[in-house]
Amino acid sequence: MRIGFIGTGVMGKSIVKHFLAKGHEVMVYNRTKSKSDELVAQGAIWQETPAEVTNASEIIFSMVGYPSDVEEIYYGANGIFSVEVKDKILVDLTTSTPTLAEKIYQTAKKEGAAALDAPVSGGDLGAQNGTLSIMIGGDQAVYDSVVPLFDIMGKSYSLQGKAGAGQHTKMANQIMIAGTMTGMTEMLVYAKAANLDVEKVLETLGGGAAQNWSMSNYAPRILKADYSPGFFVKHFIKDLKIALDEAEKMHLNLPATKLATELYERLADQGFDNDGTQALIKLWWSKS
Repeated sequence: MRIGFIGTGVMGKSIVKHFLAKGHEVMVYNRTKSKSDELVAQGAIWQETPAEVTNASEIIFSMVGYPSDVEEIYYGANGIFSVEVKDKILVDLTTSTPTLAEKIYQTAKKEGAAALDAPVSGGDLGAQNGTLSIMIGGDQAVYDSVVPLFDIMGKSYSLQGKAGAGQHTKMANQIMIAGTMTGMTEMLVYAKAANLDVEKVLETLGGGAAQNWSMSNYAPRILKADYSPGFFVKHFIKDLKIALDEAEKMHLNLPATKLATELYERLADQGFDNDGTQALIKLWWSKS
């Protein structure tokens, strides 16, 4: 299959590698071309614009940073919708807004194409291992046709409902992660202050009710002072703000999520917006 992939960052690069390994022809575009060099060396085909990716592909995946980036690659002068998209499938893996997902769906439908919003969870490790969780909004028949590719990317994927439902599900996911990240961070702060063997604490808690993905995957990185981004602080703040905006539209008050957002904004204000989300510990521990 001729697959287009727009956005070859931390996670996108790994997904493209999985597609290449399965024998698919993959066209790639990234705003910073050098981030696609490794993929091109492995057989991916560089394209100069999202429009060129679209022309050369049957199905186009996008995975960029912000809703404004999604808007640009779909509706910009050299974007996906600037060329013929009839009979193509467009799949946005970016965590974006439900409103924009619905807009893309309607435009695609008008132009004779199909669209899915399919944000993912699992970070850099999930992308590397092909074990992402994928939350999808759109039409059943379109979803069914893309399942073989979702199966390459992830271990958990399901259609959550109509266009925008994938993004709403991702917001629910991020609300949950906000709680586990703050809980995991404060647990480490407490354990260290109590002069406990932190590694032994982690081993013990990992066998009980406190076990969670954030603790299993990020606490070991923190103990190694590894703050490299599996998921950027700046992108998590973006996600949490979308979640809070959507909650406000539904007349919901989410005080814990608001507090988590404030903590991550404090972290970003101190210059750590390009660190991984595990860097939250830096509000308490050494900033090195």
